[in-house]
Amino acid sequence: MKLHEQLKTLGEGSKTTYTYDQPDAALLEAFPSPFAQPDMNPAGAVGTLHIECPEFTCLCPMTGQPDFAKIVIDYQPDKLCVESKSLKLYLGSFRMHGEFHESGVNRICNDLVALIDPAWLTVRGEFTPRGGIPFWPTAEYRKR
Repeated sequence: MKLHEQLKTLGEGSKTTYTYDQPDAALLEAFPSPFAQPDMNPAGAVGTLHIECPEFTCLCPMTGQPDFAKIVIDYQPDKLCVESKSLKLYLGSFRMHGEFHESGVNRICNDLVALIDPAWLTVRGEFTPRGGIPFWPTAEYRKR
């Protein structure tokens, strides 16, 4: 079986459904990590992934004003990797949802850990300044 055969949203094209008002971890999909496949990684290299999502938006839960951020995800996969289109759809589901920066970043971290069970994972939200103060919350996970 190819690494991507079980993915639902990749390649759907015009059939893609977008939701913007409720973060939904069920949108996330994973595929087997090439780093965990002996035939794809005969030397046993340890791989890491760095993902930047520069167009994240959500709403302030108090004022309803839009918040903008770059979400930065770094992780070392164990057996699974997050599929990028499903990650895009998942992050887009925050667009009209009200949540504090810290809570949203923590939610993203926990949802990714539940999906892919990485060796370690860091999620940072680089939010644009509000009231002259930038908030860049970070959530980290390390497998015990």
